[in-house]
Amino acid sequence: MAELLLELFSEEIPARMQANAINKLAETVTGWLNGAGLTYDKVETFVTPRRMALVIDGLPLKQLDVREERRGPRSDAPEKAINGFLAGNGVTLEQCEKRDTPKGVFLFAIVEQKGRKTEEVLRQGIEDAMAVLPWPKSMRWADNKVRWVRQLDRILCLFDGKVIPVSYGPVTAGDTTRGHRFLAPAEFSVANGAEYKEKLRAAKVMIDREERKQVILDGAKKLAAAEGFELLEDAGLLEEVCGLVEWPVPVMGKVDDQFMDIPREVLETSMREHQKYFVVEDKDGKLAARFITVSNMVTADNNAKIIAGNERVLRARLHDAKFFWDQDRKVTLQSRLPKLDNIVFHAKLGSLAERVLRLRGLARELSADIPNCDVKLADRAAEIGKADLVSQMVFEFTELQGLMGKYYAENDGEAPEVANAIAEHYAPAGPSDSCPTAPVSVAVALAEKLDTLAGFFTIDEKPTGSKDPFALRRAALGVIRLVLENGLRLPLRRAFAFAVSQYPAAIRRDEAVEDLMAFFADRLKVHLREQGVRHDLVSAVFALDGEDDLVRLLARVEALSDFVSGESGVNLMAGYKRASNILRIEEKKDDTSYEADVSASLLSEEEERKLYEALIDVRHKALPLLRDEDYAAAMTEFARLREPVDAFFEKVTVNSDNADERANRLKLLAQIRTALHDIADFSKIES
Repeated sequence: MAELLLELFSEEIPARMQANAINKLAETVTGWLNGAGLTYDKVETFVTPRRMALVIDGLPLKQLDVREERRGPRSDAPEKAINGFLAGNGVTLEQCEKRDTPKGVFLFAIVEQKGRKTEEVLRQGIEDAMAVLPWPKSMRWADNKVRWVRQLDRILCLFDGKVIPVSYGPVTAGDTTRGHRFLAPAEFSVANGAEYKEKLRAAKVMIDREERKQVILDGAKKLAAAEGFELLEDAGLLEEVCGLVEWPVPVMGKVDDQFMDIPREVLETSMREHQKYFVVEDKDGKLAARFITVSNMVTADNNAKIIAGNERVLRARLHDAKFFWDQDRKVTLQSRLPKLDNIVFHAKLGSLAERVLRLRGLARELSADIPNCDVKLADRAAEIGKADLVSQMVFEFTELQGLMGKYYAENDGEAPEVANAIAEHYAPAGPSDSCPTAPVSVAVALAEKLDTLAGFFTIDEKPTGSKDPFALRRAALGVIRLVLENGLRLPLRRAFAFAVSQYPAAIRRDEAVEDLMAFFADRLKVHLREQGVRHDLVSAVFALDGEDDLVRLLARVEALSDFVSGESGVNLMAGYKRASNILRIEEKKDDTSYEADVSASLLSEEEERKLYEALIDVRHKALPLLRDEDYAAAMTEFARLREPVDAFFEKVTVNSDNADERANRLKLLAQIRTALHDIADFSKIES
């Protein structure tokens, strides 16, 4: 058994691409090995900003020889067919055997294929893997025709200690690599995977990604603790910073006190998002005037110049932020509103100022369905909620929209409910985002999402397949969460109709509302499926006429789930399906509907009389329970239909020779269907 060592050495690979690239490379190479019948014991992957490496151990030196028996045409087949078989298998007629089979005498060829040397297979597999590696962005360099994420400088490829001359563009593999760009840039050769790891560490390259992450995390915590602070951990930032360095050295810098009165979110955004610095807090959870960055160097002055350089860069950025913060507070949000006339929301949907008018209308309308919601405060929050978009701070830090609006509203003396609603009206922005609960915030957040959905559906810009350029699925999920998590009794159809009505009359309206209802049914299925709720039960309840109250719908789905999972529900479902199938066939044959009153005088069998009486009794008791939304009790009543339905099908012949009796019994089956449709559309429930 032998080992493959492969390293692809290039200029710096963007941090966000590294993990996926090495995984895809390993997947493609091992897939090639599996297809070639080459087994292996272990695969190790390594990635740094400048290199991707694979170590695959336990490979055989060659493929196994293959002996295969192939049946050809009959021995008396036309000469053309026989010659084609011989040529296709590389044999002569004399090398073939003639064998008797139950279908006649056939030619058989024994084809023996010698296994190729593993190094030959590997060369082709690696070159193919490099050619198909899916980079999000790639480049050509010099006059080369091949593409790579950045300029590819060298390939190291060894199998069983020998170089495999893999080539890609102008680069041909050898047995050498380089260490850290600055700390140990000299070229050196390696003989195997173990030596590769050992020499790279000596050359100041920490090749294990997880080790680099741990070194960064532990070092950052230690630096913070040394000054009585705590590191604010950030898994996403740790992943990114790990992809920026080969020899991580955490260092701590200071934030000038003059900037500490800037809102915390601005400071954090400047440090974490723009500079890739870790944030530090004091024991009380307040932002400390410190930051931690990760150097890729070890210097004689303990990185003093590197720290000073990072402090200087941050200082310049925060000077701008402080200027924006001071200047923006000199102007009220109200005074900024005219500028929204000059910003286009969408070419077909008007300006931001026009959108604000729609948001105000929606916020006022929705306030009636939100307990304890002050309509005037909701209207005010919707009116000035977009004004921070024309502030200098949000122009520079777009991710702080809404949040800066809150600070400016507080500065202007607006009500706390209004300020909080401005900060929260974009929420929830994703499945992990928290959902607003304050009444005014909920009203404006719902208005924001409903207007977006209504607008793009009226101009027929619906999501298609995986494409959703306006994030309408996310907006729909936001509405669902706002309604369900706040227990709002909001009729969706009415809300959609009002939202759509605020757009010009020339734009499609009725179609948009129906499309939105169907879209929400699908989104609700996705949302509830993630919580373990069956999608067919959601469809069955959503299909009821007028059912657009999500809280009521969910309660009905939960009760229906318990019902159909019990023995009575399962048997009643079977009876429903049998009744529906018979009705479908007979109604089609007779070209008529049997949705009509049953004639009690034509009920000649005891079982059909008992079923008729049970249907009347159950519906009489269950319908008030359904109106009172006591769905569990209503389901218990419907479960009483199980025995009379079973007895009916066991004893009664539906298609009686007497035409009137037959029609009456079909009407009775239609009554079963109608009764169960009081609960849900059972035809949509999967057995």
